[in-house]
Parts: sequence; structure tokens; C-alpha cells
Amino acid sequence: MKRFILCALFSVLCFGAADAYVLKSQKDLGTGDARNQNVIVQCTTDAGKMSNQTCHLRRHVKCTVGASGKKNCNGWQYWKDLRDPSSNYPDWRKGAEACCQAKGLR
Repeated sequence: MKRFILCALFSVLCFGAADAYVLKSQKDLGTGDARNQNVIVQCTTDAGKMSNQTCHLRRHVKCTVGASGKKNCNGWQYWKDLRDPSSNYPDWRKGAEACCQAKGLR
């Protein structure tokens, strides 16, 4: 019995669940302090079929103003789900997963 439980636990840890969405589009737009990245994913149903529901995520470049007054733009702000601008995700995959789940999909 212990062997069965260990095998089951090992399988879940190693293989996990497949992504519940498909990346449809990824774009980098703008220059300087207007740079942003956009991702569109298509959610899947519980049966693993493609849904017509999509999620749009975006992040903007992070800029700071130095002592000389010059803008220094390096790094990125958190990803945001465009239907909920107050959301913050460190990775677009986490945002896509949360968005699809909020729509009742995988």
C-alpha cells in the first residue's frame, strides 16, 4: 500500500496537470517608457477541448527617474488581467490560469 501511495505522489509531482490554456498571441509593443507586452491565451474546458473564451494579459515597462532627472526604464511591472486591472501576477502563466478558472474553465 505504501508503494502505491508513493508512486501516485511521485506521478503527480513529476508530471502534474497539463496547462489549461493555449498561447494564441504574444506581442511586444512600443518603445522607451511606452513599452508593453501583451499575451492572449485561449482557455480549455474540463474535457480538454478548446473553448471560445480568451484571456488578455499585459505588463508595462518599469521606469524610475534618476538624480539627474533622466528616466531609466529597465525591468517590468507585474502582469495584469485586462478584465481586472487591480490584479497582479509575477508570471503571465499564473495570470492565464487564474483568468481561465474565473471563467469556470481550466
